[in-house]
Amino acid sequence: MEWLDVGEAFSREVKRIYFMEKTDFQSIAVLEVLPHGKVLIIDGKTQSALVDEWIYHEALVHPAMILHPEPREVLILGGGEGATLREVLKYKTVKKVIMVDIDEKMIEIARKYLYEWHQGAFDDNRVNVIIEDGRKFLGESQSKYDIIIVDLTDPLKDSSSMYLYTKEFYELIYNALKDDGIFVTQSTQIALSVDVYAVIHSTISSVFPISRLYHTFVPSFLLDWSFNIGSKKHDPITLSGEEIDSRIRERIIGDLKFYDSETHKHMFSMPKHVRRVLNSTKKISTDAEPIYLPI
Repeated sequence: MEWLDVGEAFSREVKRIYFMEKTDFQSIAVLEVLPHGKVLIIDGKTQSALVDEWIYHEALVHPAMILHPEPREVLILGGGEGATLREVLKYKTVKKVIMVDIDEKMIEIARKYLYEWHQGAFDDNRVNVIIEDGRKFLGESQSKYDIIIVDLTDPLKDSSSMYLYTKEFYELIYNALKDDGIFVTQSTQIALSVDVYAVIHSTISSVFPISRLYHTFVPSFLLDWSFNIGSKKHDPITLSGEEIDSRIRERIIGDLKFYDSETHKHMFSMPKHVRRVLNSTKKISTDAEPIYLPI
């Protein structure tokens, strides 16, 4: 059983167990379930399903990558299944990708059971995978990046993941970006009873001059999912449709299944009730008082 919202949960029929184990950092399961096929589940929450993982990963990666004038050096925090890495490597401009994940076992599991996700991306010669705590890495590294993509698990109570959505963490990200750098993070579900996404947006807005929430529905999540861009100079809502599609044609090797100019426009168009929540939310997540999901 997996919780969707306060008081609401769902279950799926499990047809096959590929892997199920608790590592030093998290509980990981790779299952075959109906109706979504192979899925990755971490700490009881669906992270991605083969049937629609491309929706989530294209939504996470491409708005930021297309927005940047020439993304060459990219840092990925998390994203252990390798699909975020796969999408970044589609760009002809990319020369170096550092991927930092705390759980080496997750990388091993992905290599063995999730080839459909990473499609060999771990072995690209532009990639350096570092097994390290992402926040510790940022605090110690002197490198600067064009793009930082944060693909981490949700902020959960009594979990260190809470401290990967705080103002102090976002300040580390800001300092690790070049002068025109762009950062993007997944920012949890948009649910009527949970406004964590709005606090994350407010927190990013306290650090970055440009902060834009966007969203899309992910069928295997059964939820509208949010993402947030923090940018030093470039604003994703100012890109024209013609420019987006032109950059996709010029920069990307292969095809995209989900993202284009029409999708971009839709994702950054927030419904009225969400805009109201965003405008009224002033709370900021800090290390002293981190926000977390109540489910």
